[in-house]
Amino acid sequence: MLTKRIIPCLDVKNGRTVKGTNFVGLRDAGDPVELGALYAQQGADELVFLDITATVEKRKTLSELVSRVAHHINIPFTVGGGISSVQDVSALLESGADKISVNTSAFKRPQLIDELAKEFGSQCVVLAIDAKKEDDGEWYVYLNGGRTKTDSKCVDWAKKAVELGAGEILLTSMDHDGTKQGFALDITRTLSAQLPVPVIASGGGGSLQHFVDVFGLAHADAALAASIFHFKEIGIEELKRYLLVHQIHVRI
Repeated sequence: MLTKRIIPCLDVKNGRTVKGTNFVGLRDAGDPVELGALYAQQGADELVFLDITATVEKRKTLSELVSRVAHHINIPFTVGGGISSVQDVSALLESGADKISVNTSAFKRPQLIDELAKEFGSQCVVLAIDAKKEDDGEWYVYLNGGRTKTDSKCVDWAKKAVELGAGEILLTSMDHDGTKQGFALDITRTLSAQLPVPVIASGGGGSLQHFVDVFGLAHADAALAASIFHFKEIGIEELKRYLLVHQIHVRI
């Protein structure tokens, strides 16, 4: 049986790790390289670094940061933010990233997913989806760091992206982000059931039980969290031992 993965996420702005709630109200959480190294040491399975203002400010994720991270950690890490071309990805992979995450740029030009998958392999391409549940009960895709609503349903876009070559889906519930009230189990369960690729659940992790639920009830392949790790509310080793006790297979 495949083990479930625990993935700390480091949202980076101006070279610092930040964390907010529902995508706003950012506060400083430390140096991303130091935090990444610490999480690797504590037993994280992977890391995700997202330059959260790259798309909005129309600049590229800094390869220099990626290079620093690669020199300090020994686990796979994904980088996202402002990636819109094969050239962008080449630079990041050459700097040491293992995978890249695309979001707004892929939605605006879906062919980008196909280009990246053909050039680097599907295993390298993570499609990030920021989604919100609307009054009609459907989950819709948002772009530009959650600022722009689209008419596309989350499930439809995820399916199309996988057909184009996305090897993994990183699903963030904007309603749950930073609230620590639990993951969005319904949409996570739907994507996990309908997609042939791994689904990473993001947004809302606040207690040990929340992780048991997202793995056991929603069948996520990985769970991503930020503030509970950054502010030392839950330790990665503590979390993994709790999951093992509850029959969730993880790597210790």
